[in-house]
Amino acid sequence: MKIGMRIEMGIGMGMKAQIRNTIVLFIMMLFLNGCVNQHPEGEGGMRMAAADISTDTIETMLEITDPQEEAAVKAAKAIVQSMDREPRIIATSPAAAEICNRLELNLAGICSTASALPERYQDVPTVGTAMSPDMEIVSSLNPDWILSPASLQTDLQPKYEEIDTQWAFLNLRSVQGMYRSIQELGEIFGREEQAMTLVDEFTEFYEEYQRKNEGQESPKVLILMGLPGSYIIATENSYVGNLVALAGGENVYAGSSQEFLTVNTEDMKAKEPDIILRAAHALPDQVAEMFQEDFKTNDIWKHFKAVENGRVFDLTYELFGMSATFRYPEALEELQPLLYPASGAAAQKTTETSALAPHVNETSSAAKKGTTEEAAYEAEK
Repeated sequence: MKIGMRIEMGIGMGMKAQIRNTIVLFIMMLFLNGCVNQHPEGEGGMRMAAADISTDTIETMLEITDPQEEAAVKAAKAIVQSMDREPRIIATSPAAAEICNRLELNLAGICSTASALPERYQDVPTVGTAMSPDMEIVSSLNPDWILSPASLQTDLQPKYEEIDTQWAFLNLRSVQGMYRSIQELGEIFGREEQAMTLVDEFTEFYEEYQRKNEGQESPKVLILMGLPGSYIIATENSYVGNLVALAGGENVYAGSSQEFLTVNTEDMKAKEPDIILRAAHALPDQVAEMFQEDFKTNDIWKHFKAVENGRVFDLTYELFGMSATFRYPEALEELQPLLYPASGAAAQKTTETSALAPHVNETSSAAKKGTTEEAAYEAEK
């Protein structure tokens, strides 16, 4: 019997079919329904709204309170402790691999990527990309655990269930989710001290960061996520949206249960954002050219207050991807002068003004082509 559970923290776990002990029976009783989510929003996954971030303390942001979730982690920990050797772990994404590195976990397999991987994993066998791991290679490595981003759970879980392994899907849609995942992995694999060190680092950084913006009015922000030829809206449930919320911005599409939306420019105009942020899902140079062209040729953009005021900014591709990483401090520091011009030279990041908007279509053809599927996966982050 294979058991899957969806933990609010963002970890989904699968237990080995052949385990027939009281621990697994206990898990079966708790998680027979398959999903546990303290704050259900749409089809699985956690939604951390900007309002929650602004009112929660750092402790409550990172706190794991669901008793079923806690029981699942303790059960998984007991299974690891019952092993007579070090667990064989495969990390199928760069973000998951970096978390393992920070927790000082050895890996039996790691993703293929153009990104630089931690030095400790230079000689570890590769298993394919995050989106499409080679399951023959994965199976041949005899993993005890496979760690992957929760954004890929729908595609990857059925594949993992076909081999004799346990699996965990990490919530990397937010910085908070990443640190909750870190705490849980720390407990499961006996790395509580390393996990606490990482949590303390986040707490120290974010407390100082919050003080910068005390008393500041939250700007209304529209986030465009682009691929060559198309773009969609990033909500507060996406990683980029989470960063904006942590920075104190108000997403004009707050309240949606989705990470990404397809919306026409008339609807965007009705939201009247103070700031427009443009990010790239892939191929950032081509995406930047696409945005430049669309803002020049689509007449409606020149009527946006953000365009008139020169508050349209392109975000650094390496910092604003699809999965949370330990580079979030750099991302938040980049957002600081953009959201709060008095705190820095935001003008240096301005990329469009009303002068760049001649006349063509009323509705952006690029926006029409956007699909949520294009932004659901992230191969390299």
